[in-house]
Amino acid sequence: MQPFIMCKILSLFVCYLLLMFLVLFSTTIQAQNQPASKLLLHAARVFDGDNIRTDMSVVLKDGRVATIQPRAQTITDDDTLVMDLGDATIFPGFIELHAHLTYQNVPAEIVIRHGITTIRDLGGPVHAPYGGAGSLRVLTSGPIITASGGYPIVTMGAENLAIAVADEQEARAAVKQLAGKGAVIIKIALEPGGEAGAPWTSHHLHHHGSAHPESHHPGHDNDLHHATHHSQHKQAKWPVLSESVVKAIVDEAHHHKRKVSAHVAELTGVRIALNAGVDEWAHMPCESIPEALLKQAVMQQVKIISTIDTLSKCPGITHNAAIWAALGGELLYGSEIAHPDVPWGINAQELMVMMQTAKLDSLDAVRAATSKAGRHLGMPLLGTLQPGAPADLIAFKGNPLLNLKRLEYPDLVISGGHMIVNQFGPAR
Repeated sequence: MQPFIMCKILSLFVCYLLLMFLVLFSTTIQAQNQPASKLLLHAARVFDGDNIRTDMSVVLKDGRVATIQPRAQTITDDDTLVMDLGDATIFPGFIELHAHLTYQNVPAEIVIRHGITTIRDLGGPVHAPYGGAGSLRVLTSGPIITASGGYPIVTMGAENLAIAVADEQEARAAVKQLAGKGAVIIKIALEPGGEAGAPWTSHHLHHHGSAHPESHHPGHDNDLHHATHHSQHKQAKWPVLSESVVKAIVDEAHHHKRKVSAHVAELTGVRIALNAGVDEWAHMPCESIPEALLKQAVMQQVKIISTIDTLSKCPGITHNAAIWAALGGELLYGSEIAHPDVPWGINAQELMVMMQTAKLDSLDAVRAATSKAGRHLGMPLLGTLQPGAPADLIAFKGNPLLNLKRLEYPDLVISGGHMIVNQFGPAR
């Protein structure tokens, strides 16, 4: 046989082997990304959304939690894939209630790999809920309703971020439009500006391109930036929505079975929000709020989204959090993903400052990011590992409750039964 022909045959054979390898590799990858019909997870510890349980097994089937029970009571069959995680801890996927994902172009695939399986995206384009089966579950508010020339328009413009309304009729129309397009909550701004230490007054919060997925603490440059703008903070007087307009927003939102979240940071906004019956404060207020008003908010069953880490320079934040907790107010986890100093995923620093300022233990803080957050969203099984819950879970080697920083780096992430991260090895 001539050398030329032999080379040609060998080339064809090599191509054939390469093609077969690619087909097998592609099939393997697809199989890993597809949910197993039934997946059984054993772990030394399981946090079910409410309590830690030891030596437990969780069965996932068809994208849902099928059972959670003691390992000794678990029976397997030939259709079940098994992962024995050993000395590990399983949690429901965390829920981030205050993010700016779309507006700031934060990659969803990074967020989910770092433990957040559901986010509520506040501000930005409005969409019907999407994701949750192998990708980040995203719930949106759509643009923030505000006064003409008010926050955030005055600092960042209106495009895809804010809707200005002048009266009750325009306010109701805006709510109806947002609800019709899939908004799960209506967000409004009651921000006159001028609070010392407030990041939004100095553009710090939403500055494009500055988000950093790993760092937590503002550097010296940011400290100088805040100090430089301190006098400007005191002078800011941005227009805010009137109480009658906010009442119309709340009434229309409730008619469409939506809650209203208000950006409030000082006394004026807090009073308007309370008098109008707003359901949620998007931040712990920046300025110190009188105890009587915080007590009124508790009585009205207002919920506060924490964001304490991002507002750490605000002089009233520690006082407000401590009084709120002492009064029995409900504090829910939100770390403001897209803020320059917040990780793109679980923020351990936020959990720790919640524990410090509101006197929570570690399980209380985790509940605020899981089961309590799911109930607040009107999705009571979300954020739990109860039967019927979405098969969203994260797991860690060892016990991350002993070192909360570990929560930022899951060893296992499952979304709707689909494997996203797996450092434990294949199911068998």
